[in-house]
Amino acid sequence: MTENLTKATFLEKVFNFTENKEWKFEGNKPALIDFYADWCGPCKALAPVLEQLSEEYGDKIDIYKIDTEAEQELSAAFGIRSIPSMLFCPMGEEPQMANGALPKPELERIIAEVLKVSK
Repeated sequence: MTENLTKATFLEKVFNFTENKEWKFEGNKPALIDFYADWCGPCKALAPVLEQLSEEYGDKIDIYKIDTEAEQELSAAFGIRSIPSMLFCPMGEEPQMANGALPKPELERIIAEVLKVSK
């Protein structure tokens, strides 16, 4: 199940950018964060794929969604200029950004290579 984040839950579960200048991931497992908007067609196409991935990977990764319209400060903090944009947060490494509604096999490849998680 994907989970929508607000600024407050983002600071707690992902990265507290109000206190830390350097990246410090707060999660206890790798995460994929989808920056989306309700009016965005490609975002709507991506949503069911992310739900499938959430079910298939289960407790191995967290999949979060951030509404860029509601959470403009988060979008600005990560320099989001196009949506959908996805932030991949591995454990103990820098996060990596991917743009666009990527196909499921490509997302699985990034999850394997960047998050180092397999099904």
